[in-house]
Amino acid sequence: MSEEKKPLNFIEHIVEEDLTTGMSTENLRFRFPPEPNGYLHIGHTKAIGISFGLGLRYNAPVNLRFDDTNPAKEEQEYVDAIKEDITWLGYQWDKECYSSDYFQQLYDWTVQLIKSGKAYVDSQSAETIASQKGTTVEPGSNSPYRDRSVEENLQLFQNMKEGKFDEGEHVVRAKIDMADPNMLMRDPLMYRILKKSHHRTGDDWCIYPMYDWTHGESDYIESISHSLCSLEFKPHRKLYDWFLDQIYSTDIRPKQREFARLNLSYTIMSKRKLLKLVEEGVVSGWDDPRMPTISALRRRGYTPTSIRKFVETVGVAKRENVIDVSLLEFCVREDLNKTASRVMAVLDPVKLVITNYPKGEEEWLEAENNPEDEAAGSRKVPFSGELYIEREDFKEEAGRKFFRLTLGKEVRLKNAYIIKGERVIKDAEGNITEIQCTYDPKSKSGSGTEESKRNVKGTLHWVSIAHAIPSEIRIYDRLFNDEAPDGHKDKDFIEFLNPDSLKIITGYVEPGLKDVKLLEQFQFQRLGYFNVDIDSKPDALVFNKTVGLRDTWAKVKPVLTHQNNQNKPQNQQNAIPAIEEIKRAGKKYTNVPDAKREVLKTKIIEAAKTVEIEELVPLYDTAVKKAGTRIATMIALGIILKNKGNQPDQLAKDFITKALDDKNELLQLEAKEVASNYDI
Repeated sequence: MSEEKKPLNFIEHIVEEDLTTGMSTENLRFRFPPEPNGYLHIGHTKAIGISFGLGLRYNAPVNLRFDDTNPAKEEQEYVDAIKEDITWLGYQWDKECYSSDYFQQLYDWTVQLIKSGKAYVDSQSAETIASQKGTTVEPGSNSPYRDRSVEENLQLFQNMKEGKFDEGEHVVRAKIDMADPNMLMRDPLMYRILKKSHHRTGDDWCIYPMYDWTHGESDYIESISHSLCSLEFKPHRKLYDWFLDQIYSTDIRPKQREFARLNLSYTIMSKRKLLKLVEEGVVSGWDDPRMPTISALRRRGYTPTSIRKFVETVGVAKRENVIDVSLLEFCVREDLNKTASRVMAVLDPVKLVITNYPKGEEEWLEAENNPEDEAAGSRKVPFSGELYIEREDFKEEAGRKFFRLTLGKEVRLKNAYIIKGERVIKDAEGNITEIQCTYDPKSKSGSGTEESKRNVKGTLHWVSIAHAIPSEIRIYDRLFNDEAPDGHKDKDFIEFLNPDSLKIITGYVEPGLKDVKLLEQFQFQRLGYFNVDIDSKPDALVFNKTVGLRDTWAKVKPVLTHQNNQNKPQNQQNAIPAIEEIKRAGKKYTNVPDAKREVLKTKIIEAAKTVEIEELVPLYDTAVKKAGTRIATMIALGIILKNKGNQPDQLAKDFITKALDDKNELLQLEAKEVASNYDI
């Protein structure tokens, strides 16, 4: 297999072009500039990944700079949390900087601008200033204070600094052009009075610089070569450059460039709205595992590797788009599948009694820790005649497609024996309180006997009642049940809260978990991935559900879509997303004659032309037995890569490589065709 040559994104192209036109790699320096007014969330990971990723690619330093110019909203708690999050993600910054470090320099430069007639003190109210801004089609009007003398402006600015005025009494504005088509250039604010204590400078200042005045100048002071920010700052670039023009000499001049933000379905990205959830007690705090903050994802059991893989898979774009949250869930599922130890836990228990198992006896059975990692070894789990199994794993009467325990049929207990359902005991209300069964003592897993090799279709997990540890299990789900909870102009995002986003139950785990560490991750076999919550104690274990083994929301989404379509015109009612066309074709693909298969392939190819590769990623994880879906995914992947001129990323390469060794010849054939185009 040849070494993958990863294509450059547009920001990397910009850097490469600068290097070819004279910039030295020694002059490259990037920065990540969070405002410490809240916790970082999943949306920030893209900006973090871009700046620190460039640092790694070019062996260039990256500054962590806190844009701390608003003491009304900023706190040391947020500074500490941001540093912890970036470190946890695996990145290291070169210099820790603060815009507040430059308050004196910014003040001195403002004095220069006033002296050169490019800034003035305005004594109007904020409302009046806003009303004079004009519109996108009409110019603004000059402030009556625009032509104050330099001497008067300097004296007023000095008095502002000395605290002689109240908040809102005066502001400092740049004198640019009230008729500029870019409204940000219409005499923007540079300073305002805020009589609040700053988390670093205390009460040294009562005037604070505005973001636009601070941003570019801080970049300049720190010799930042490329100032990368999200797309909403693109209109600010003209002002960024104007401010730099006023103070630039011969040093490195920063270049602002913009990229699309990371937007995620079913997720709120506004710090203000996230703060509302915290303050109103909707969640327990910024690190509530339902929140999209990095600290919450860490507490829920997400890994740095999975988040970095997610950011890498999403890529760097120039246009805004919304990424399905299932891609993030897929990335953590993939990572934990490789690294998390398998254990057994029962979350909705019903008692199972093996009537022919020797009373009072127990044995310790061998269980593999992780089939994906040979070095993970094995452990011992206790087995006895009284067990807990999941209630849903038993039915008194079941159809042919129910492969779990029922009366008169056999299943295997994981790592243990084959059992057969015999009878049930019920309470006065008719609820099953006990299942009685028999076991085949010669059928122990791994014993090599003929009985142990007997083929039974179902395998159940279990825990021995005498040895099980009762634990608090927190079942987390998405916080919102709408794809765009803040996308409805006539409704508050709070209306879309998912009432089932947290369920707390008592489950039972195998005794080997008694010495777990906080945040340690496990796969509860057949149930999903869980980790140890920070509330957990040795005598009161608490586990969080990180993610299920499969994307259960994929089945819910069409229902929600149908409900949302009730008010659409009749001719739009039957339209389905292209990705759903691919899924539908895949379900039929291996069950139709060749002629119909060609028709389905044509449908897949057409649908793939309007699908983003991120939509395919969750399908890489499709069960082996669903070969048709995997074939359809492979066909679509080939079309998307070809049409967009992209190289397959690591997730796609893994999917292709695995398919090349698959038993299904049709899948092998499609995989070979895709692989041949990319030297896989």
